[in-house]
Amino acid sequence: MTIITISEQDGVRDLHFGTPWIQGSMRVAEPDAIELEYVQQMMMWTLFRDAPAHIVQLGLGAGALTKFCYRRFPSSCITAVELSSAVIQACREHFALPPNDDRLDVLEMDAMDYVTALCNRRSADILQVDLYDAQARGPVLDSAAFYRSCANSLDSNGIMTVNLYCALPDRLKNLQAMEEAFEAVAWLPEVHDGNVVAIAFKRAPSVDFSELFLRAHSIGQTLGLPAASWVSGLQSWMQGD
Repeated sequence: MTIITISEQDGVRDLHFGTPWIQGSMRVAEPDAIELEYVQQMMMWTLFRDAPAHIVQLGLGAGALTKFCYRRFPSSCITAVELSSAVIQACREHFALPPNDDRLDVLEMDAMDYVTALCNRRSADILQVDLYDAQARGPVLDSAAFYRSCANSLDSNGIMTVNLYCALPDRLKNLQAMEEAFEAVAWLPEVHDGNVVAIAFKRAPSVDFSELFLRAHSIGQTLGLPAASWVSGLQSWMQGD
């Protein structure tokens, strides 16, 4: 059973699973905005895809990504997969998560069951993965089989972003497993004392950084996200800095 605790300071409400670790945050005055930097980075797929038909979130957290995608991509269907009914209830009561409708479907189920279900094969354009338990020592699902199933749940041009909050050996294990399942994998510099966000492509993109910076500027204006910093991070990664 997941123990839910809520804290609030300086206008920011945090979700905890009965421990000091923050599982998600919301600025009370801006409930549909993304407060945490690493959670913003989970949106870096916007540099490569426009208006995806189906966005899937594995691990609801405080619902920030689910709400943001639901509000900002009105032509997209959003599915969030969360094992804990208590987390779903907390998101609805304390973090302004909307009720399910014809575009939003919050499912109480195991993420592995979702990505391995035949009915979900090649059903998503975007997959956002942020799966942690109360101790937050590392991703709850990190096997090669899991990442293969994630790839199988995406369409041929699908993109996955993953939050890797773990020690370096576990991070490398996850990245290697992703590289076995996807054509291309990259990641941004570490933020928030350990969060590294990776992006994985079913089909390796052609990267023109001048075009990406132009796109990042547009994303900054339309979505209010610091996309230029993502492009700089990816450029630094590619150049081996």
